[in-house]
Amino acid sequence: MKVLVGMSGGVDSSVSAYLLQKEGYEVIGATMVLFDSDSTKKSIEDAKKVCEKLGIKHYTINYKDEFKKEVIDNFINSYKNGLTPNPCVICNKKFKFGLLYEKAKELNCDFIATGHYANVIDNKLIRVNNAKDQTYFLYNINKEVLPHILFPLNKFDTKDEIKKIAYDNNLVEETLKESQEICFVPNDDYAKYLEDNMEEEPKKGKFILKNTGQILGSHKGIMYYTIGQRKGLGISYEKPLYVKEIDVNNNIIYLGMEEDLYNREVIINNINLLQDELPNKVQAKIRYRSPLSNATIEKINNDEIKVIFDEPQKSITPGQSLVMYDNDVCLGGGIISKIV
Repeated sequence: MKVLVGMSGGVDSSVSAYLLQKEGYEVIGATMVLFDSDSTKKSIEDAKKVCEKLGIKHYTINYKDEFKKEVIDNFINSYKNGLTPNPCVICNKKFKFGLLYEKAKELNCDFIATGHYANVIDNKLIRVNNAKDQTYFLYNINKEVLPHILFPLNKFDTKDEIKKIAYDNNLVEETLKESQEICFVPNDDYAKYLEDNMEEEPKKGKFILKNTGQILGSHKGIMYYTIGQRKGLGISYEKPLYVKEIDVNNNIIYLGMEEDLYNREVIINNINLLQDELPNKVQAKIRYRSPLSNATIEKINNDEIKVIFDEPQKSITPGQSLVMYDNDVCLGGGIISKIV
């Protein structure tokens, strides 16, 4: 059986290739070039070195134009429109489990594999039992691809176990750093990246206290703020203030107290389901680090679902993903479009 492994030159993907080869698969490595940077060049070099050590073929595939259109432009436009996007969700759907899967078929591979912490059992996407579970970022992939995915790291409980395999087999350098949060944003400095890549200057507007309508000051531009944000507001008030709501049309940032950040009902769109049927009762999370919370779902139409949480959720953020589960099975999810 032949498998194409998406390789970044890092610990997770390198060990994935190694483990699959040990299991008897014919392994091919592939590194996607998604944008120009020193880190991209190093990823290619490191992945090639790993493939040489394993004695396997390595392909470099250029998807820079597609990545700019599908991921980077969406990232910038979302912030311009007061949304907080999750580019990894789009990248996984369109590239790691989209275009890379097409490349795998072209190379007559039976499977694709990545270094994600997740599992596929009986064509279902399953959470793994450790803190690094990444099914939240994978909910948007095409369910038809699930039977052709291998996640070799699903059996490990800690990252230290993965690192030990990598170092013991001389796959990567011990000084290798963890990857950054958003791969194309240097130093994870979102504001600087947006400033450098937006065509127009950010427009200043008003900070208004949501409950009273009191004008509290001026903001630097809506792209600098996200729901729940406390730091960097530059507002002096008798109680701590947080970003409660972003009004793009009127260029207003509404502020509130911490207790104002809680909501129970939300509407999601751009739905992607990994199972044919959804139960009425699910567990859901509104961001990667959120715990699973019990909720009831109501289908509005083919591309909108209302999610009603049993307990109020803090800082529900339009543009982020809400992902639904039935115990350990990831059912799919959608993009938060409206807080009810």
